[in-house]
Amino acid sequence: MHRSFWFVAVAAAGVLLAGCAGDERVTESPSSAASTSKSTGPQAGAVPGKVALTEIAEVEQPTGMAVRKGDPALYVIEQPGRVRAIRDGKLVAEPVLDLTSVVGSGGERGLLGIAFSPDGEHLYLDHTAKDGTITVVEYPVRDDGSVRPADRRVVLEQPHPRTNHNGGQLAFGKDGYLYISLGDGGGAGDPDDNAQNLGSLLGKILRIDPRGGEPYKVPGDNPFVDKEGAKPEIWAYGLRNPWRFSFDSETGDLWIGDVGQDDWEEVDFQPASSKGGENYGWPLREGSHEFRSGERAGVVPVHEYKLHENGECSVIGGHVYRGERLPGMAGRYLYADFCAGWVKSFELVDGKARGHHTSLENLSNVSAFGQDASGELYVLSLNGQIHRIDPA
Repeated sequence: MHRSFWFVAVAAAGVLLAGCAGDERVTESPSSAASTSKSTGPQAGAVPGKVALTEIAEVEQPTGMAVRKGDPALYVIEQPGRVRAIRDGKLVAEPVLDLTSVVGSGGERGLLGIAFSPDGEHLYLDHTAKDGTITVVEYPVRDDGSVRPADRRVVLEQPHPRTNHNGGQLAFGKDGYLYISLGDGGGAGDPDDNAQNLGSLLGKILRIDPRGGEPYKVPGDNPFVDKEGAKPEIWAYGLRNPWRFSFDSETGDLWIGDVGQDDWEEVDFQPASSKGGENYGWPLREGSHEFRSGERAGVVPVHEYKLHENGECSVIGGHVYRGERLPGMAGRYLYADFCAGWVKSFELVDGKARGHHTSLENLSNVSAFGQDASGELYVLSLNGQIHRIDPA
């Protein structure tokens, strides 16, 4: 399959990024005292060990994966607009849901995010509509994992001015709320100044209660609920294109892979103890480096790496490993680069990334990671393959 995905088409032109701005909640780095992911678990500090990939299935342009409470299936989304199920190690022929008639797909657009409610009774999807509008929808789920298409409910719609920087990640935190990532609206250098603008949902991570109201309820403890002119849904801001973020299934810490523009890719961290409101710096900074301003504003990344040195183009945020098959990986954060084809990991120690390790190389177009109910991790390639990371 040809490399038509947004990270090649856009990152090669140097257009994907993450952001920052000045507000009363500005800090310089995550508190090491609050860094609950720091060396957790009995295997912390262990040698990661060698790993290998086991192919599980092949689908069309996979962009995300989720699991559902009490259901052993793996649910995978395809960029053109289908939800697929893998049961007993085999891909189910009939899609769980086909949204190709309403999804605008191509480049950075398509079916981009998937999550199930903590009770497993509702499916949430993030997709771009035919006109580019970012759309989050909800479907009731039957006990057997099938959905009721006729009961589609639109939770959130956000007009998007350009084709790139849509974000698209969905995930429920340990607090039971739905978190949603949105890119800065596209173009180079955040031309519309969205990421630092608390009056815009673009360039942000949102936090909502999708079942608490119509179409949703804003939690009363969101950081900007009482700030005049601010969108109350905002949980964090100053992001360029937070394509993939995840919660540590053990600690609840939030990890964000924010795609860079010209020089730096970054991994951001928010401890579970956070009350929200972090500013991650775009476009004042790219990574920890000056971009638009010399001001050292916002939370600096816990890790960054240089673009283009060895073919790097776009960070693919992953997960902290909490499975049992790879004891040397316990507590380590795994991430990838779409173009460079590697998977790397590190530990967070006193708020700093330590013990950097390259686990896999020569992969093709990694678009996302997945995590099953046992904490084992999967690598998705836009070429179609879905692999589980196993001991070598």
